[in-house]
Amino acid sequence: MLQSHSSGSILTLTLDRPEVRNALSGELVEQLTEALEAAGRDDAVRVVVLTGTGRAFSAGADLAALQGLQTASAEANLADSELLARLFETIYTLPKPVVAKVQGHAIAGGCGLAAVCDVSLVADDVKLGFTETRIGFVPALVAVFVVRKLGEAAARDLLLRGHLIDAAEAERIGLVTRAVPAGDLDVAVDALCRDLATETSASAVALTKRLLADVPSMGLAEGLSYAARLNAFARSTDDCKAGVAAFLGKTDPPWRRDAP
Repeated sequence: MLQSHSSGSILTLTLDRPEVRNALSGELVEQLTEALEAAGRDDAVRVVVLTGTGRAFSAGADLAALQGLQTASAEANLADSELLARLFETIYTLPKPVVAKVQGHAIAGGCGLAAVCDVSLVADDVKLGFTETRIGFVPALVAVFVVRKLGEAAARDLLLRGHLIDAAEAERIGLVTRAVPAGDLDVAVDALCRDLATETSASAVALTKRLLADVPSMGLAEGLSYAARLNAFARSTDDCKAGVAAFLGKTDPPWRRDAP
């Protein structure tokens, strides 16, 4: 259901339910969340890639399971929703960069999964969108992140209409990072991951992800105060000291020297 493969410091997690277009069952969501949390604790992992098997990245919620939950208790439905909320929050706050490799269509919660990743590279022949309103459902969890990412106007257009857009349009509005020719996707993702794994400091990336998660909910004064404290703390880290010394000494920083 979830495949895991490591290559050096790059961990690839693959949604492997092609018979249902990699729909997000409760079991798959739990497996993915646990794998991501483990990666966050593993110093050997520098970058996580999230992708899918087959023609779809993910079709979102498993509708057969969702239909079954319609007769379940309110508590059971809330627990199921909180599983997906935990997954999205885990990706968003993981102290490692998470790259979405979108090789196939990303629909509804599957599109949300791609959107919440730090960087998303998308094959240029795929479709993306949040189709929940077209089946009487609500894109509730993804909305939290899509509004942050796109702003209210673009989010309203996508979430209310429930229409699909192509990869080029998704790149234009900022829903994904970049659309690339389908045949070049593997090479583009490999190059990006290699850059993240060898050219950036692990501690600096972790602190920057924390900054990006926390600051949007703050007012101006609170945000600046928080940023000043984080700035001061960053100066005391081993990576900052080593990075500044390497730059001034015109040598490679340790994360580049230690890269496989």
